[in-house]
Amino acid sequence: MKLTATLARILLGLVFVVFGANGFLHFIPMGPMPTGTAGQFLGALFVSHFLAFVSATQLVTGALILINAFVPLALVVLAPVIVNIFLYHALMDPKGLPLAAVAAVLWILTAVGVRSAFAPLLRAKPGA
Repeated sequence: MKLTATLARILLGLVFVVFGANGFLHFIPMGPMPTGTAGQFLGALFVSHFLAFVSATQLVTGALILINAFVPLALVVLAPVIVNIFLYHALMDPKGLPLAAVAAVLWILTAVGVRSAFAPLLRAKPGA
């Protein structure tokens, strides 16, 4: 299981370093802007510069996960990003759903590798 968690951690870190850096350097061709609700949503994120914040978050957390530093903290920060990516694809642009699901599975496998760091969060009463 340790090897699986380590491999998942490295892959998760690489995914988010690459996609986070792409938010600034644009080395992966994006194709045409989606239509409908998905396009409106992405347009709002782009115009408000919110995507720059998301890209920076992906880049920093991906790097932390990749170098194996502050992994539990990086996973906690990255969790809502992955949830939003997953929900965007599930509800507005389904063609990216498989990659979103892979990212979620990699996050879970990485979190299992550091589950002891999350144990205090799962107690019913503080100090119990």
